[in-house]
Amino acid sequence: MRRRITAFLLVITIFLFTGCKGPEVKEVTPTTKNEVCTIGLSFDSFVIERWTRDRDVFVSTANELGAEVNVQSAGGDVATQISHIKLFIERGVDAIVIITADANALSDIVKEASDKGIPVICYDRLVMNAGADLYISFDNESVGRQMAEAICANVEDGGNIVEIMGPESDYNVHQVMNGFDAVCEEHGMNITLKYNCDNWKPELAYDFVNEHFDEIAGADAIMCGNDALAGETIHALAERGYAGRIFVTGQDGDLEACQRLVEGTQLVTVYKPVEKLARLAAECAVKLASGESLGQTELFFDGGQDIPYIAIEPSAVTIENLDSIIIDSGFHLREEVYMNAG
Repeated sequence: MRRRITAFLLVITIFLFTGCKGPEVKEVTPTTKNEVCTIGLSFDSFVIERWTRDRDVFVSTANELGAEVNVQSAGGDVATQISHIKLFIERGVDAIVIITADANALSDIVKEASDKGIPVICYDRLVMNAGADLYISFDNESVGRQMAEAICANVEDGGNIVEIMGPESDYNVHQVMNGFDAVCEEHGMNITLKYNCDNWKPELAYDFVNEHFDEIAGADAIMCGNDALAGETIHALAERGYAGRIFVTGQDGDLEACQRLVEGTQLVTVYKPVEKLARLAAECAVKLASGESLGQTELFFDGGQDIPYIAIEPSAVTIENLDSIIIDSGFHLREEVYMNAG
């Protein structure tokens, strides 16, 4: 570990290539030790609403534990993300945390970090065949199952479903679809159309609905890979008078998704407690950076070997439990969620 004696207050410095505003700079005294560890935090992008919340909680937690965090965002570009991770390696950070832009493209750079003795955490998204020191995420198959169960509770067996998902390069997409398709198969549902939105771009969902509306109009439900895709799907449906007539799912618990639950245009959003994930990931990153053990974890096969795995269970949110899960937890404010209520 790079050692620095901290006679003065520790300043957490955040560098964002994309110009996104980071959390407020704080000054704290390390709580447990006199040495500063450095963590490189590499984001795919901030196109998904929740990532800024993940970033802020991760950095705040690391701050409290006496760590410096260097945050970079690749803007969805794999080559840029690889260059950021190379920079972390060259600077000799004590740990690297990656929200990967591509499940398969970063395995070599992760192995390069490992060869330099730098532990790597795959945050929320797995880097395949990389032998990372930890994969920490939500139970993504459960996300898919909960979406499907919400649909199957409202659509008779044998119904027609359209799937509008994120990119195939995101391993989470495959996990979610495994869970979703398994439940649909049990109920004899027909998957009539499938589409993958490159780089999770919401506008692609909007275009897809418009371009295939004749087929989509006959669907009972549309499974959307996240709330941003659901938002643009519902936007396209609304322009044709179909919003609320076709059930739409999403995930992440975005504010606008919760508002759509109230409005009746979205059936379910699968809420994932990102604060819990970010705090735990920061704690694990500091432990690994300090050479400490993570303790007992589950194992997950990354395509080449079993690696340590921590999974957090998500929760399906509908209009019936919106208040108890989203508002009572403080994830969103009541006045914001219900601002469009009649």
